[in-house]
Amino acid sequence: MKIHRPRKSTHVDTGSPPSTLPQDHTTTRRVLRRNDQGPVRPRSRHRKVLRRSRQKSGVNRSAQKATIFTAVGALVAAFALPAYASPPVDATDSLTLQQVAAEESESLVVASDVSPTPLQRGTFSATTPDEIAKKKADEAAAARATANAQAASTRFDFSMVSPGSGLVRWPLGGPFTVGDRFGARGGAHMGTDMLAEGGTPVFAALDGVVRVSQDSYSAYGVAIVLESVVNGRRVSTVYPHMRTGSRQVGVGQTVSAGQLIGLVGSTGRSTANHLHFEVYIDGQAVDSLSWLEANAG
Repeated sequence: MKIHRPRKSTHVDTGSPPSTLPQDHTTTRRVLRRNDQGPVRPRSRHRKVLRRSRQKSGVNRSAQKATIFTAVGALVAAFALPAYASPPVDATDSLTLQQVAAEESESLVVASDVSPTPLQRGTFSATTPDEIAKKKADEAAAARATANAQAASTRFDFSMVSPGSGLVRWPLGGPFTVGDRFGARGGAHMGTDMLAEGGTPVFAALDGVVRVSQDSYSAYGVAIVLESVVNGRRVSTVYPHMRTGSRQVGVGQTVSAGQLIGLVGSTGRSTANHLHFEVYIDGQAVDSLSWLEANAG
């Protein structure tokens, strides 16, 4: 009697389930287990391959970066080093000024053999207000000094009226001491300083009309200027440095010789009580003390 044994299955497990499953539940579980466990090994191998490929790609990237930096450094060295390593230019190879002028006819060329002219203070004018004012003051002082020198060289006749006639009066009503006279301080002093006590009366030396009456007449401080005509000649008398508030006459007012016009003080550019008396004949400053002595008696 022959016993028939079932043939072995020639099916090869490839990780995918067969088209039909056996009816046996045990066999089904085994097949499912094989299907679940089968792909594990290929996945682990795939991960290893990916890790190795990533490592290789990282190495390749580092190599590429190193190659790029090396190339950039070579380019910088190729362009920068020749500029620093260039040999000095020979002076004989440089263009002369005449060649530059010939090539660039519109450019300004200054010859090298022209010697510079040093600037001197007197070769240019003042540019600041202080310098302009100082220059004007110096010129005025020089002009006055020249006029005084000319007047001194020519004997001036100060007599205009008979002494003691009363037409010319002494401007102070009390004792005084003569300080700086006309022409002092390098020719800049245009009057006679009559030192007197503060408050001493100041009188008009001539009949005339008030042209200036101010409490702040420049460096003169409180001052009065009278305009008179004596024997057809125009005479101006100036009374500066009087006491503040002592003016007795105003501009345009007519005054008489010997009339009170103010009091001795020390206003303006002054260091002591005094009357700085000035006299101008036809616009020219004269020695006021000599004029008084010749006409007031």
